[in-house]
Amino acid sequence: MPNALAFIVVFSWPVVVYVLFRFLPRIEALGWSMFAGYLLLPTRAGVDLPLVPLIDKDAIPVLTAAILLAFGMGAAAADRRVPGAGFANGTQEGRGAIVPFLPLLVVLLAAPIITVLTNSEPLFFGPLELPGLRIYDALSIIGRLAIVILPFLLAAKYFASPKSHVALLRIIVLGMLAYSLLALFEVRMSPQLNYTLYGFFPHQFAQHVRAGGFRPIVFLHHGLWLAILFAMAIIASTALWRQRLWEGDRAGHWFFAALYLLLVLFLAKSLGAFAIAIVLMPAVLFLGLRTQVLLAGVISVIVLLYPVLRSTDLVPVDSIVRLAESVSVERADSLRFRLENEDALTARAAEKPIAGWGIWGRNQIYDTESGRLMSVTDGAWVIVIGVYGWIGYIAQFGLLTLPTLLLAFGRRSSTLTPATAGLALVMAANLLDLLPNATLTPITWLIGGALAGFCAYRAPTEVKEDQPGGIGPKRSWAMLTDRPRQTRLKAKGGA
Repeated sequence: MPNALAFIVVFSWPVVVYVLFRFLPRIEALGWSMFAGYLLLPTRAGVDLPLVPLIDKDAIPVLTAAILLAFGMGAAAADRRVPGAGFANGTQEGRGAIVPFLPLLVVLLAAPIITVLTNSEPLFFGPLELPGLRIYDALSIIGRLAIVILPFLLAAKYFASPKSHVALLRIIVLGMLAYSLLALFEVRMSPQLNYTLYGFFPHQFAQHVRAGGFRPIVFLHHGLWLAILFAMAIIASTALWRQRLWEGDRAGHWFFAALYLLLVLFLAKSLGAFAIAIVLMPAVLFLGLRTQVLLAGVISVIVLLYPVLRSTDLVPVDSIVRLAESVSVERADSLRFRLENEDALTARAAEKPIAGWGIWGRNQIYDTESGRLMSVTDGAWVIVIGVYGWIGYIAQFGLLTLPTLLLAFGRRSSTLTPATAGLALVMAANLLDLLPNATLTPITWLIGGALAGFCAYRAPTEVKEDQPGGIGPKRSWAMLTDRPRQTRLKAKGGA
């Protein structure tokens, strides 16, 4: 049970968000309010009122930011000082950014009604009774999903420009560099910060004892949630290194930051996230921008189709388990347990494939005599498809993957920058982790929204030479980014 300090911190966060918007440009204030809130706020402290979605660490930062943006908050003077930040005021990229995604948004918010209407009957497992769903539940679920996708909508408007992608990558990297100090403390001293500060441990302590040491968790839900953030930050830092070289500036500090974060991730003892970082980091280092985005698109297709591939035995699970055994028998046993649960939960979901079983644990498997819970849900995909069925799955994972697919197979390659291509691979890393884990967070939706906004982004047609952060007289961003590096340097006054 969270202590009083946990609730004070959560419900004081709007003050922090207000200060950020008072002194930072809008895009930086939005990014920091959400990312820092996700990293620092306790997981269980919140208020769950009737007819109102749960107000917790996921809801408070984005709701506060949305309200402040609606009232025009944001340091306007600072916006003009930050290159590209002026594009993030909604006048350029906000127009039409959500139009290609409207059908999926409508389906996402309408799906709970179908789920409720097809799950009105209670379920009985021995002494255990799971209640049937009512229209009241549909309203509650819709409200919850509206908060879930709000970061996506805000990012599509305010994080759509290439320069804002640089800002988002910087927020991720700088945030995780600071967070790494807390993580290293827990690697050495055991995961105890959340208990010491907020009065509870957010998961099972035994799962954070690994290889004679500890897996850090800090203030997140689980150590695996922390590990994938480090993997994403490694890719982001490498992308910033590539971006700085592409601009003709010094970049070594971003590369060394990536190596440092890779070491921290190794010490965090999470094989899956470490493997993702090891595979995707070289892609950012050595592949062309178009190839990076195509790789991210292929990963998005695999993730989107994973339930079909899994149910038709096209995923080589036996080979994957044997590969895990070559690394660690303990990790292989854990993976095998996950896969067995996936099979059972997929069979359970197949009983109501269209709209799922709904909430209250109705998608889980129970002993028919004792009512004891028999299943463990790990992957986000199996949770979504079990609760909301194929309708909800296509809506949620469609929103998460469609921006990258449009970027990879659309016609925006001429305006690609290393930051945008790297952000697509950061998203791909998170998508890959959604297969074994439920690491679907507000940060995931924020990055997805930034990519969605870029799909509809139109750069200003003219930027004055004397404007701070300007590209030059009558040069559009697309014109500049389509030139080789030497030409860009000349446009900036270089040799």
